[in-house]
Amino acid sequence: MRPTEQCRLDGSASRQIRLVLAVGAAILAVALSAAPGAEARPARDQAQRENQHRPRAGQAPQAAARPQQGMASYYAPRFSTRRTAAGGRFDPNSDTAAHRTLPLGTVARVTNLANGRSAVVTIRDRGPHARGRIVDVSPRVAEDLRMRDAGVTRVILQPIAVPATGSRRRG
Repeated sequence: MRPTEQCRLDGSASRQIRLVLAVGAAILAVALSAAPGAEARPARDQAQRENQHRPRAGQAPQAAARPQQGMASYYAPRFSTRRTAAGGRFDPNSDTAAHRTLPLGTVARVTNLANGRSAVVTIRDRGPHARGRIVDVSPRVAEDLRMRDAGVTRVILQPIAVPATGSRRRG
C-alpha cells in the first residue's frame, strides 16, 4: 500500500473507535465540569478533623488518646552516640524511643504484653526501619521490659503527653 492511499476501516472497527472516542469525551466532560478544588476540600476537612486533638502552639501538652499495639525492637549498639531526629546524641542508657509518626518529644508508656512490664519513653527519633515494628527503644528500656534476650516483643504503646505543636524537646 502506498503512503498516499487512505486506509479504510471495516464497519466494526469504525464503530469501536467512535465508541472509545465518545467514552473519552464523556469522561473529559465530567472531569472538567467538577468544581475547581472539589477533591482538595474533603482531604483538607479530614486533615482538620485529625488535627483537632493536637494542641496549638503555646498550649500545654495534651494526653493522646490512641494506643498502638505491635512489635517493638531495640537499638543496636552501633547507634550509640549517633544523632537522633530531635538533634541530640543517642544514649543507650536513656529513655529514648523511635516512632514513625508521633511528634518528637512525645512521652509514651510501652508495655511488654508477654510479661506485663512497662516503661516510660520519650520519642526522640524516627523509626523503626524494620517492617512490622511500631517502636524502637533504647537498650536500657529493653532491659526494663525484659526483652533484650528475645530482641523483639509484642507491646502496647500508649502516648501519655504530646508536646505543643512547633516545640521540640532536644536530648
